[in-house]
Amino acid sequence: MDTEGRAKAFEEFAGAAGAIMNPAVAAWKAQGGRVVGYFCSHVPTEVLTAAGLLPFRMRGTGSTGTELADAFFSNINCSFVRNTFNLALQGDYDFLDGLVCVSSCDHVRRVYDNWKRNLGTPFLRIISLPKKVEDAQVGWYRDEVAILREAVEKHFEVTISDERLREAIRLHNRTRRLQRELYELRKKEAPPLTGAETLAVMVAGTAMPRQHYNEALEALLERLRGANGQRDYRARLMIVGGELDDPRYLEVIEEQGGLVVTDAVCFGSKAMWNLVDEEASDPSEALARYYIQGQPSCPRMHGDQPRRAAFLMDMVRDFRVDGVVGERMMFCDLWCVEHYMNDLDLKEAGVPFIRLDREYNASAKGQLRTRIQAFLETMGK
Repeated sequence: MDTEGRAKAFEEFAGAAGAIMNPAVAAWKAQGGRVVGYFCSHVPTEVLTAAGLLPFRMRGTGSTGTELADAFFSNINCSFVRNTFNLALQGDYDFLDGLVCVSSCDHVRRVYDNWKRNLGTPFLRIISLPKKVEDAQVGWYRDEVAILREAVEKHFEVTISDERLREAIRLHNRTRRLQRELYELRKKEAPPLTGAETLAVMVAGTAMPRQHYNEALEALLERLRGANGQRDYRARLMIVGGELDDPRYLEVIEEQGGLVVTDAVCFGSKAMWNLVDEEASDPSEALARYYIQGQPSCPRMHGDQPRRAAFLMDMVRDFRVDGVVGERMMFCDLWCVEHYMNDLDLKEAGVPFIRLDREYNASAKGQLRTRIQAFLETMGK
């Protein structure tokens, strides 16, 4: 694929990832469609899709400061939360018809309280997320899915039948299969796309109508299958962390010669690696089982670190990773502890690992360049 063709193929995805409002969402709204924002990859977005709504994952993209949000959050709250809420206070999220929050961490949990008191979004719900991944928690979350389903039906005056929910599950599973195919291309010795391009595609999937996104991704995959790959790199890297939605962060890493070939981040593999059971007799329970046990878990889930470590090692092996970059948002206690354990596990396996703390906005590019350059050199790359 030539340079011009590559740029054109990724243009729509880059646009959707690089701004809050994008043409696909604008067209959806212009046609009378309703949009519901959501925090965290544990939110059962299939329920929203089954109701004819557009799920939109919350981000702080485009934020240049937190001066408004700082009146509601302390300076030791993570900058992802502060930048995202700052955009909401500025009116950038006024297009939302609803918002679903989740008790994923204390920082995100407080968004709900402040949003409820200060913004007039018509539909506002919070989901109680368990902290373990056993069968008892699946039952708990099945009830949470049912409560959300009923609330959506009542507020938006729609009926979410089991069949409509199954249709939504199939549609979302189609997205996951296409995204897995995109990741399979990155296993090649010369992958036809960079890590930054992949992240843009993944973020776009949380900010576009699902059917439209699937069709665009199918067209992209068709172009990539026979395309020339990336060969001018020093090392194959993996990114591990939480809320990473900025392709510019990966661009800085890849400018130093480290090609990002896979990840374990919330906007990446964690959101699509496995599938929801399409044949289950109870689609609500199928969703609960997927979001509690099916997808790779978050560090907030107690007792599941061995499974997360096994997933990490599988990715290192399958994508032939030379080194792992652990990115962490400042003041995130969960990922601080998780990266400590990742460091021990990877050291035992002989895999180079570096921990990088960052703010939400990609401002400290010079420091990131220096750290990555040093990391590649210590790897002999």
